[in-house]
Amino acid sequence: MSKKENILNTYLFKRLLAFVKPYNYIFIFSLLAVFGLAIFGALRPVVLEKVLDENISQGISDGFLQLIIVMGVLLLLEVLSNYLFIYFAGWLGQSVVKDIRVLLYNHIISFKMKYYDKSSVGVLITRSVTDMERIADIFGQGLFMIFSDLLKMLIVGIVMITMNWELSIIVFLTLPIILVATKIFQRYMKIAFEEVRSEVSNLNSFVQERVTGMKILQLFTREDIEFENFKNINERHKKGWLKTVWYNSIFFPIAEVLSSFTLGVVVWYGGINIIKDNTASIGELTAFIMMIPMMFRPLNQIANKFNTLLMGMVAAERVFKVIDTKSSIIDEGEIVVDTFKGEVCFDKVNFSYNDGVQVLNEISFNIKKGSTVAIVGSTGAGKTSVINLLTRFYEIDAGEIFIDGRNLKDYRLSTLRKNIGIVLQDVFLFSDTILNNITLKNDDITIDQVILAAQQIGVHDFIMTLPGNYYYNVKERGIMLSSGQRQLIAFLRVYVSNPQILILDEATSSVDTASELLIQKAIEKITKNRTSLIIAHRLATVKNANNIIVMDSGNIIEQGSHKELINNVDGYYKKLYDVQFEVKKTS
Repeated sequence: MSKKENILNTYLFKRLLAFVKPYNYIFIFSLLAVFGLAIFGALRPVVLEKVLDENISQGISDGFLQLIIVMGVLLLLEVLSNYLFIYFAGWLGQSVVKDIRVLLYNHIISFKMKYYDKSSVGVLITRSVTDMERIADIFGQGLFMIFSDLLKMLIVGIVMITMNWELSIIVFLTLPIILVATKIFQRYMKIAFEEVRSEVSNLNSFVQERVTGMKILQLFTREDIEFENFKNINERHKKGWLKTVWYNSIFFPIAEVLSSFTLGVVVWYGGINIIKDNTASIGELTAFIMMIPMMFRPLNQIANKFNTLLMGMVAAERVFKVIDTKSSIIDEGEIVVDTFKGEVCFDKVNFSYNDGVQVLNEISFNIKKGSTVAIVGSTGAGKTSVINLLTRFYEIDAGEIFIDGRNLKDYRLSTLRKNIGIVLQDVFLFSDTILNNITLKNDDITIDQVILAAQQIGVHDFIMTLPGNYYYNVKERGIMLSSGQRQLIAFLRVYVSNPQILILDEATSSVDTASELLIQKAIEKITKNRTSLIIAHRLATVKNANNIIVMDSGNIIEQGSHKELINNVDGYYKKLYDVQFEVKKTS
């Protein structure tokens, strides 16, 4: 059997057990509780056999009360062991999962943007939440329970042999049949659970995307079509689970029939021995009747717990696959500075999102300290790619990028991004207060600093009109604010972080006139004495830039001031400007 088909992946187990090491004492307590469950449970039939054979059947009362007390104590110890096992195993499972989830999340937030371009958000949510709970079940309901059941079967088997070997043989002859059935059952259940986990991920991804894009669905009246798509995915999810139900419905009745058959044969054979030749006693027969379920029920439970274990192993395999993904920006820079001077240089930079599809072709330009440079061009010209490379969201294919004369990769990634502020066209706000969306819960930024910054860039009055003002909850993605208001919050967020290099990516492209006036005022304030890079479709917003870079199809085709470019009657910039001007005149 190949490694992929192996029912229990030893390598995965070793990785999981590595997370148990910090909680070794809890692991030991859980094991002790497991031993207690097995031993105390197996000893009760032995005591019962003595009560029946030495006291009740003989009519002797000496020692009877003591044996009853011993049975009661064993029962209490078994209950206590069960309580300790459930508590410690559950505690251990949740502790291990907490550590794995922290490791997973820390890994996810360091991924390159390229990873997110090709990955489903719903799948990552499944890995971080649902799959984690399945891993917790490995310890709480799977691994320890299987060990406990196997240990109980071993002890009960030994007790049976020492008590009556003839009756034991009857019981043991049936066990291989159940073991073979269990082995087959486990193999098919692993395949079924892999299908179930895959369909759960598909379902999560589908629902997450459709809920996020609900406005588009309703706008284009796609509700009925997407509902049918959902039903199809949900049907596949149901069929995946029904396979597990089908396998369970076959295995467990077979196991129950074999257990009942074995019990019947033991009663028949033991009863004949008691009647004819007295080679078995009432106490032994009663103890065997009590022990047979203790021998066979664990087999059923082992199969059931193997289901839990297999689901946890499948989940662990998927989680570790994400953790093992090498998609992080290599952060080997050693330069750490409090602030940049603000000089930026692109030297023959080539870049492609996908192999063979060039997006930037030997781009070269310089931005002087404190100057404002605008990049304009049609959609797909490569403007936003310049930003992605400057912030190292993506890595360049060739060429070099310098800040203050040092290669971009020489800076520590945290230093680089701390000193570069970005306002994007599509502003993302968290479901939280305006204050927390501005400070991102940075304790070094006080409410007084935020208010002062808001007053300086003209945003304070707008915030004070909201219920709760700075403590107003904007809900998911800032849905309670207009696009212009979200842009203003984004400007304030960048302003309070005080970066030396500022990037504005289409910051006024989708706002109303009133908001645009506020934004223009904010831009004038936050770009003052900062190196600013402005990406814009609206050429009216870049007239005052010190230098305008015109791009088309990944190439720089013109550079200069607005006046210089507008005077070039055959230039690309002049044509773009005339088109926008004509549109504005006719509108």
